[in-house]
Amino acid sequence: MRRALDLAVHARDAEGEVPVGAVLVLAGELVGEGWNRNITLNDPSAHAEIGALRDAGRRLCNHRIPGSTLYVTLEPCAMCAMALVHARVARVVYGATDPKTGAAGSVFDTLVSDRHNHRVTVEAGLLREESAELLKGFFRARR
Repeated sequence: MRRALDLAVHARDAEGEVPVGAVLVLAGELVGEGWNRNITLNDPSAHAEIGALRDAGRRLCNHRIPGSTLYVTLEPCAMCAMALVHARVARVVYGATDPKTGAAGSVFDTLVSDRHNHRVTVEAGLLREESAELLKGFFRARR
């Protein structure tokens, strides 16, 4: 999660993006990393989670990453949650909750829905304060 926080800071400082970072780990090794880039790339799908999945897909030459864990600084949205389900990610660990669009229990329960053929284990709150403060500080500075 510390690496995810570093990537969130990079998103903020290097690209002026909302500071969210994500890393994907498989068998104890980092296989993908990403940070918010939707403004930079003019791409509404360029969230940190999607970046980490794309990076892992390239590295592993596979669109599925079973047994992997995604560490992300902010609770995934519905778009990212469905991408994680499709990628067969085993577990998501996130820092700050997203009370407006969170899809890992705050607003929606997309990752654990029994309507899908795959469910993702969810753990919330790892480095919650650091993740939340990074976001709060970013939005405070923009106002």
